[in-house]
This record gives sequence, C-alpha cells and structure tokens, in this order.
Amino acid sequence: MDNRFFLILFCVKILVRIYLLFAVFVLVSVNIALSQTTVAPDDNDLQSWNDVQLTAKINKKVDLYSLATVQFDKNLKRVKDGRFAIGLTLKPLHSLSITPFVQLLRARNSTGDFKTEYRFTLRAVYRFPVENFGLSHRSQVEYRFRPGQNTWRYRPSVTFEKELPKKFVPGLKVFVTEEPFYDSGSGRFSRNRFSVGINKTLTEKLSLDIYYLRQDDNFSHPASINVIGTSWKIKL
Repeated sequence: MDNRFFLILFCVKILVRIYLLFAVFVLVSVNIALSQTTVAPDDNDLQSWNDVQLTAKINKKVDLYSLATVQFDKNLKRVKDGRFAIGLTLKPLHSLSITPFVQLLRARNSTGDFKTEYRFTLRAVYRFPVENFGLSHRSQVEYRFRPGQNTWRYRPSVTFEKELPKKFVPGLKVFVTEEPFYDSGSGRFSRNRFSVGINKTLTEKLSLDIYYLRQDDNFSHPASINVIGTSWKIKL
C-alpha cells in the first residue's frame, strides 16, 4: 500500500489516544465539579493554559489538525476546563491557510459547575510578504452550541514575530498578538486579549510557545485575567 495510508493510520491512532486521555480528564473533572461549592467569579485571576497541537501532513495542500487543551484557574489551584479539537488545514496558497474544525469543551460556568459546549469554527490565516520579520492576520468565526443560548463570535487578530540572532539562541522567536472578540450575545466587541511570548524550535518536528496573556472583559461581569501559557506543537 501507499506510505500515505500508513501515515494516516498512525495519525488516527495517536488522535484516538489523545481523545481517550481527554475523556478520562472529563470524567475526573465531573467528579470534581460535583464536590465544588458555588463561588463568585473573581475580578482578577492568574491562570495557566496548556495546549498540545498535532498536525499530520496528508498531502502538499492538506494537513490533519488536532488540539488538546487543559486550563487552570483560581490562581492555578483548580482545573478550569478541558478541550479537544479536530479538523483540516487547507493551504491553497503559500501565504494562506484555512482551517475548519470542531471542538468539544467541558468548561466551568460562573457558578463553578462544568458544562458541555460544542463549537464549529472556521479559521483563516494570511502571512504578509514582509522581509526581516513575520506579520500575519487571522480571522476566526466560531458558532457555539451552549446550554441555554447558542451564539457566534468573530475573533480577528494580528501577530508580529521576529527571529532573534542565532548567536544568542538558535531557533528562537519573539511574538506579540492582539486579539479582540466580537460576541453576538452582547452585540459588540466585549473582550480583548493581548499576548507576548517566545517560540523555540526544539527539533524539526517539535516546537514550544511560552507566553504571557492579558484578557480583559467589559460586558456582564467586567474582569481581567493574567495567563501563563504553553503550547507544544508537533508535526508528523
């Protein structure tokens, strides 16, 4: 058989394992939720967001995409939510990628209880042909199936990145991202995220992002969140 078939089969096996680990996390989270007392939301919080992103090349124009996430809140003292996403990344042009994907979330609401949410998302990233540094724009539209109310959001963002001289640390980039949120539930831009971090290429197939993110909400319950995040990116 063609080598591509074995590659896809291998990727599917890995994704199944990730999904099973995520399912175990969800079951544990439900048990934790049942023992939690109702708490009021904080106006400020320190959180940790941790991603593992896996992409597998199907052909020159298409990649298999998946993402597993665990987030901690209450100043890193409890599990906030878990997420698993799967989709395809289409590359019609060298500078343009389009990723439709579906996502399952088990996330806490304002009372501390876990709720299930499904999202259908379409993401497009365009990299501008700029020399000496990287500049990209991402547009993301997501439809959210939520308990009580279905909504959609538009999340545009701009990212600037710059590779540091190799004499300092080879394969190290710094990046800055600005991302506002438009929410159909509030009918306005009600959230903003600003992040700054580094990306380190560890091997040909593996890289790591470490970043600080500030999230500000100005609707319903105004609040600010400070996040220390990691994102492991694996290419097969």
